[in-house]
This record gives sequence, structure tokens and C-alpha cells, in this order.
Amino acid sequence: MAGSSSKIVVYGAIGANLAIAVSKFVAAFFTGSAAMMSEGIHSLVDSGNGGLILLGMSRSARPADERHPFGYSKEIYFWTVIVAVLIFAVGGGMSLYKGYQYLRHPAPLTDPTWNYWVLGLAMVFEGVACTLAYREFRKTQGEQGFWQALRTSKDPAVFAILLEDLAALVGLVIALAGIYLGHLLNNLYFDGGASMAIGALLVGMAMFMLREAKGLLLGEGASPNVLRGIEALARQDAGVVRLRPPLTMYLGPADAILALDVAFHDHLTAVEVEEAVQRLQTAIKAQHPEFRQIFIEASSLTGHPATARPAQPTA
Repeated sequence: MAGSSSKIVVYGAIGANLAIAVSKFVAAFFTGSAAMMSEGIHSLVDSGNGGLILLGMSRSARPADERHPFGYSKEIYFWTVIVAVLIFAVGGGMSLYKGYQYLRHPAPLTDPTWNYWVLGLAMVFEGVACTLAYREFRKTQGEQGFWQALRTSKDPAVFAILLEDLAALVGLVIALAGIYLGHLLNNLYFDGGASMAIGALLVGMAMFMLREAKGLLLGEGASPNVLRGIEALARQDAGVVRLRPPLTMYLGPADAILALDVAFHDHLTAVEVEEAVQRLQTAIKAQHPEFRQIFIEASSLTGHPATARPAQPTA
């Protein structure tokens, strides 16, 4: 269900960006505005990025096989890195270059009516897409602040699209300000400056996305709150005496691995230890269903291994 909601967010963003890109390029053709051309490039890149996110979601859903026993969930993180690189190089780089060119060779000011109409419609479409993305993002935000939740989110299909939509809205405001001030003050350089500001905005957003996607691709673990919750669940079991800090790693937005090293009471039989292991797995999955695979290394207080039992992956 969550995956279906994420896809709706991505489809909505792609549709809005394609329509906006076409209108921006038409306006840029008739007015010669560098800021409008940068915005057109921005929307076109965002459309392609949405397609790559969808590709990543599709490929990451493939079942595990002999060569990839833990599945392909991490592939969504790989495609997020590709998206961030494209935003940096194509979106940010082209906008900076177009702005620099315009500052060196500014074009005469023309009637900005086209630009105002397109920017106004683009703000409406981007606002709708951003609202859809934000609503999906709120489902996982919890009590965290916006930026903290953005940094701890494990679902690129939501946070990448939300970032793109937010950057698009800010870029539209910058483009509108550059065009308006350029005509108000009869200054050719405001338009080129707005284009470079949009480029800087995209570069900054791409670097943030690269940083977050890199952590997920390398194997980011669960948050301290989740780890404390797991430890509390384990200590509540009467058979548990001691446990080491849990080891976790996210393979995908809703696919994580948990490894526990637990010491049980010496008087427990092998069957009782196995029952305790099963209780732990059930309790942890009930509160944290994202841990599809749980591996528990069980030992007695003397340090001798009692049993080790991996949990069966859940669908």
C-alpha cells in the first residue's frame, strides 16, 4: 500500500513537470529569458528523474535469488544517486552556464506576459505535486521536525520527489523575481542572475541528496530510538540476561536486517532457548515490521552458544 502511494506521488510529479517544462520552453523561446530557459531545463530534468525513481522502485522489488540472497531492495538507493548526479550536472550545471552566458551577453528585454502566465500556472501545478509528496512524507514523519525527518527518511521515492518539488517552487519564485525586477528597473542582468541562483539552488539540493543516498547505499542502520526500543523488548523477556547492542542495516525503505547477540539463563534447555528466540522475533516484528530478517545469536551466561536461529523473511 505504501509502495502504491509512493508511485502516485512520483507519477503526479512526472506529469506536472512535463506539462510545465513544455510551457516554460515555449515562453523562453518567445521572450528570450535565461531564467525561464533554466526553469524549463529544471522541469525537464525533474521529469526524467521521476522516471529513474520509478525504475529503481520496480527493480528493487525483484525477489531474492541465488546471487542476491538478501534481494534487490538497495537498487532504489543506487538510482537515487544517479538522480542526484543528474540534478547536479544537468539541472544545476546548465542553469549556471546559461546564467553566465546571459550575464556576458544579455538579450534585450521583451514583453514578459508569457513568462508571468507560465510561472503562475507552474506554481499551481508544482504546488499540487508538492502537496501530494508532503502528505506521503507526513506518514513517516512522526514527531520529528521537518528537516530531521527528511534526513532520517529511508524512502527516496518520497524524499527525493519532495525535495525536487520544493526546489521547483523556490526556483519559480526566483525566476519570477528576476524577470519582474529586470523589467521594473530596466536592468538586463537580473534575469541572468536569477538563472545562476536557480543553478546554485539545484547544486545545493543535489549535494544534500547525494549525502543522504550515499549513507543509505553504504548500509545505514536504524535510528537510536528504534535501537533502544529493540533493546527494551529483548530485556523484557524473562529468559534474557544480557545482550549486546543490536546491529541493523536498511536494504530498502521497508526492508531491514537485524542481528542480536543475546545471553540467556544457564538453566534454560535448548528447547526453551529456541522458544525465547521465537518470542523475541515475534515481539520485534510486531513493533518493527521493517525487519524482515532477524538473526539471533543465542548463548548462555558461560559464553557457550545455545542456538542461532534466523527469522524467516516476511512478504
